[in-house]
Order: sequence, then structure tokens, then C-alpha cells
Amino acid sequence: MKLSLNSSTIKPTPLLDKIRVAGDAGYQGIELWAVELYEHVGRGGEISDVEKLLADYGLEVPCFIAVRGWGETERREYDLALDEAKRRFELAARLNCPLVVCTPPLEQPGFSDLHTRYEDLLKIGEAAGVTAVLEYLSFFASLNNIPDTVSVLEKVDHPKKCTILDSFHTWNNQSTQADIENLPLEWISHYHIDDADPQIPRYEQLDPDRVMVGDGVIDLKSELTLLKNKGYDKWLSLELFSQSWWDRDPLETARIGLERMKELVQDVGWTIDTR
Repeated sequence: MKLSLNSSTIKPTPLLDKIRVAGDAGYQGIELWAVELYEHVGRGGEISDVEKLLADYGLEVPCFIAVRGWGETERREYDLALDEAKRRFELAARLNCPLVVCTPPLEQPGFSDLHTRYEDLLKIGEAAGVTAVLEYLSFFASLNNIPDTVSVLEKVDHPKKCTILDSFHTWNNQSTQADIENLPLEWISHYHIDDADPQIPRYEQLDPDRVMVGDGVIDLKSELTLLKNKGYDKWLSLELFSQSWWDRDPLETARIGLERMKELVQDVGWTIDTR
């Protein structure tokens, strides 16, 4: 296994400092968001700054986030959404990042035609040298659970179709560990690890309600054991959106998260790839 820090976990920290924090804390990778790279360039920075710092720390970028607008737009707006997707795919490829998360519609319910639109993204991503990843989000009106995501993937005619598993979103909607067990291994791109607030009911939590690994109610050890038994051996990435953790020293937050992840990985019986 390799362990990664999603940069949202220390969101207020400037981009280049996020990379330094991930490296100093001991992570092997950092997931980056397109918007923070755009902001870095908008403030006069260069993408080469990011490339150099990643190389200095030996950090990989396992996943790039995110492509939006592809699932709910029509005609010219859809064309523009695909143009923006192409730019983000190419930016990810420049950073040697193999995966780009593609976010479904927030407010528009239903997903009957998402498979054809997702196929468009897969083709554009393939041309750029990256894989488009179909995301489900537990509080969205469209794809919000594993069974519905599987129903879309089953219709997709492309060898690289896949989805990202997220412990919070799996727990927060009508997904079960049985759904994970039945999900083909090759359809799992990577795994976001986080926990859920013990004081807020299931189905009612939002991104800011995620808590640090080990502080919530999700049976993470059981879920990771299931993944290990399936043969999953890719990335685990810590993804939080917690103001209380943002208010702390970012290096402290990153180190605590890594320690919690390592404890879980060792309890499950995985070894950590330190290359």
C-alpha cells in the first residue's frame, strides 16, 4: 500500500506548502485539486514550481480533482465542459498523475445518460494519458451510492471504467460492505479514507462533518480487510474537510493522519510500500 494526503485535509495552507507538509510528514503522495493549481498560476506562479517541489520530495500525485459540469450541461455548455475536462486531464498528465476524479451532478437527480457522458470523458482522458474516474457522493442528487454507480459502469463500453471508493460516502448513504465485495476489483481506482461524526445521523452528514480516521463511527478496519481480501493494493488517501483540523498546524494534522492510517494498515495486515 501507498499512503497519500488529499490536499483538502490542510486546505487553508498555500499549495507549495501543502506539498512540503506532505513530504515532511512522510507521505508517499499528495492528491491535488485543479483549482489550487489555477490559483497558483493566477498569483504569478508556474506549474514548474509544483513539478520541481514534487520531485524534490519524491512525491507522487495519485489522483487529480476534479472535473465537473459534464453530467448536467447541454449543447454548447457540454462542449465547454469537455474542453475544460481536456485541460484538466492534460494538466494531470503533466504531473504524472494517472487518475482524474469526475464529479456527478449535485442538484440534478437521475443518472440514466451518465454512462454515455462518462464514456466521452474516458476517451478524452485516454488521449491525454490519464483515466477518468466516475465519482459517487453521498449527499448529491445523482450518483450517491455504490449500487447506482455500478449500474452506470455496467453500461459503459470502455476497458478503463472505474470508480473511487470513499469510506465516508459509502457509510453516509445506502451502500454496504457487500456492495464493495461485489464490486469488481478492476473497477476500483483508489480509496479515500476518512471517518464520520458520531453525533450526526447517517444520511445527514456533509463534507465538513468528516472526522479524523479513528475518531468516528465507521468500521474502517472491517472495510479495509474486505479490500485486502479482494486483492486491492493501490493508494489510501486521507481526505478531510474539517475546520477544526484546518485550524491546527498543518504538519501536525498531516502527521496524525498518517499515524492513524499506518495503524489501520498494519492491523489489517498490509505492508506499506516505501519506494
